[in-house]
Amino acid sequence: MGSIPDPGELSEVAPPPSFDEFQRQTSLMTSCTLLWKELSDHFSSLEKDLVSKSEALKLKIRTFDNHTAQSLKLLDHRESSIEGSVQIALRKLDNNRTAALSALTDSDCGDSAAGDGEVDNGEGLVLKLKSFCLRMDAVGFWMFVIGKKKELEALRSEMPVALSECVDPAKFVLEAISEVFPVDKRGGEKVGSGDLGWACVLVLESLIPVVVDPVIGKSRLMVTPAVKERAKEIAETWKASLEERGGIENVKTPDVHTFLQHLVTFGIVKKDDLDLYRKLVIGSAWRKQMPKLALSLGLADEMPDMIEELISKGQQLDAVHFTYEVGLVDKFPPVPLLKSYLKDAKKVASSILEDPNNAGRAATLAARKEQSALRAVIKCIEEYKLEDEFPPENLKKRLDQLEKVKTDKKKPVVVPANKRTRASNSNGGPMPPAKAGRLTNAYVSSFPAAPAFVRSPSHGQYPAALPAYPSPPHMYGSRSPPANPYAAYSPEPAPAMAGSYPAASMNYPAYGGYGNVMAPTYQQAYYR
Repeated sequence: MGSIPDPGELSEVAPPPSFDEFQRQTSLMTSCTLLWKELSDHFSSLEKDLVSKSEALKLKIRTFDNHTAQSLKLLDHRESSIEGSVQIALRKLDNNRTAALSALTDSDCGDSAAGDGEVDNGEGLVLKLKSFCLRMDAVGFWMFVIGKKKELEALRSEMPVALSECVDPAKFVLEAISEVFPVDKRGGEKVGSGDLGWACVLVLESLIPVVVDPVIGKSRLMVTPAVKERAKEIAETWKASLEERGGIENVKTPDVHTFLQHLVTFGIVKKDDLDLYRKLVIGSAWRKQMPKLALSLGLADEMPDMIEELISKGQQLDAVHFTYEVGLVDKFPPVPLLKSYLKDAKKVASSILEDPNNAGRAATLAARKEQSALRAVIKCIEEYKLEDEFPPENLKKRLDQLEKVKTDKKKPVVVPANKRTRASNSNGGPMPPAKAGRLTNAYVSSFPAAPAFVRSPSHGQYPAALPAYPSPPHMYGSRSPPANPYAAYSPEPAPAMAGSYPAASMNYPAYGGYGNVMAPTYQQAYYR
């Protein structure tokens, strides 16, 4: 009978674990740990992104709800305010109609207030404007305005007050500017003789505060549908005339400004024409009002691209004005743009100096170019308070230097009264007037009488130290010198010479002291 095995005794002895197996297990655990951590971080990131997007979506929904509520409230307010606005407009219309009838009656009675008399003060100016507006005399109003360009600021402040007296201000303005917009109807020599774009823009700008809704403001303009339709037709006519003007590139800036202001004033901006508006604004960007007009035309989203386009075209100064108008100063810092503008201006000035076509006036043209750039940059620095970032002292010094050079060139050369002297006169006697010598041989002069005679330079009694007498200059051109030159300085007029010169009564020796140069063969009477 066999022996019973001990339960505590292993029947087979297991092999001891190897070190390689241990390392394999350790590496596997490490890989699993890293993979778990990576997956955990990835899911955490996804969760955070989902949470942030969810919050952003909720914020947009709340914003949209608020915007919708405000829009509905505004629409309700606009609807409810229509009756009140109409009542205000009707009362104003009745008052203006009554005032217009009164003005017409006074005019029929011989009142000269609405005549063509001169206006000598601000009060008279506004009364004159009101008289035209009350009578709806658009032609008289227009002629009066274009004749008062020197009083532009007074017109700007008083014209809205006067236009508010019109029975129909919008229609009145369209009739007033119809002579030159959308097409200049003056014809003949009057076209181009004076640009009246300033007057059109002034009248259109002055109309805006008159036609805004008295209850809800600029969001609604008090313009009748008929007048608004007429304004749209005018805008289309102007756009159609672009081809006749040579395209957008050749249209004049005052015409562009008038057209864009016309769109804004009557609220007839079309989204389909935004590309046209952008090209027109870029082409006339140097106008101060263009940045504001661009925003009113709905080009706010296009502004960054428009600013970059201006910079690429070398219009950094215009780009600075646009950046401040739309609040993009951080994206387009003004100081580097101004410095770049000055650098480009210096390059242009240098190219002018090197251009052979500008010979004789290159320095003046180059100085003008640099002066213009310096003045514009200094004004921009002062306007936007950039003195700390870009001190203008050096620019002002350079401008003063250019101004000084310009002033020095303009100073007249002072010529002494006794500059024309006779070279052969050792006493320095004055010459006769040049014109008198060309007109006649008989001179009449108020100068004192000359000495009785002048010594000959070859006379033997001169001391040896006396220098050689200079050769007489050809001061009489191709004509022979007069027989008695000092007769011209006599108080009495000398008789005119005729025929040949009289022979000399003295014989002078040959010239000496002139080296090998033969003396000129002047007549001896020249030295008498």
